Amino acid sequence: MTSKRSLVRRTAAVAASAAAALVLAACGGNGDSSAGHDGHSQKSPSASASAAPGQQNAADVAFAKGMIPHHRQAVEMADLAPSRAGSAEVKELAEQIKKAQDPEIKTLSGWLTSWGEEVPAEGAMDHSEHGMGGMMTAEEMDKLKDSSGKAFDTAFLEMMIKHHEGAVSMAEAEKSDGSYEPAQKMADAIITSQTAEITQMNKLLGKN
Repeated sequence: MTSKRSLVRRTAAVAASAAAALVLAACGGNGDSSAGHDGHSQKSPSASASAAPGQQNAADVAFAKGMIPHHRQAVEMADLAPSRAGSAEVKELAEQIKKAQDPEIKTLSGWLTSWGEEVPAEGAMDHSEHGMGGMMTAEEMDKLKDSSGKAFDTAFLEMMIKHHEGAVSMAEAEKSDGSYEPAQKMADAIITSQTAEITQMNKLLGKN
């Protein structure tokens, strides 16, 4: 009788330690071991795991910090079109780019502020971002400012294709490495819209 009871006790102890191991495994499984196990007591491991996509990681921060100066430059290029472009289609495209990217700059800046990160200063791209992600150098921007008519249209389209390709690469990096859901959604939107605009710009270049 006694041996039976102690066997039951032993079995219960083994079951309890197995359950504890499972809980520990579930806690450690969301990739945030630094949070300890207290943070997982709210409901269940699955509830805490579903909350994880709301947390930004280093890739999300890099995406926001890189995309702000990138978008600012695209808007600066688009602002040149109304007074310099020869083609109505180029003017329309520039307007379309500005309308899409201005609100994204505000959203990206808001995320960085809410994460306690610094928003890149205006003009920072002129010095530190040369050639990064398809960014134009100061010389290329000057060339664009100094041209007009058909010469502007060709330069604008060629530069903006390169610029868009850089943005698509940055968005793809966010899609593969980021964890903040709204940033992932923006990356999706950038890939879709800018890939379509690249196709449109290549067609316009074919007409020139």
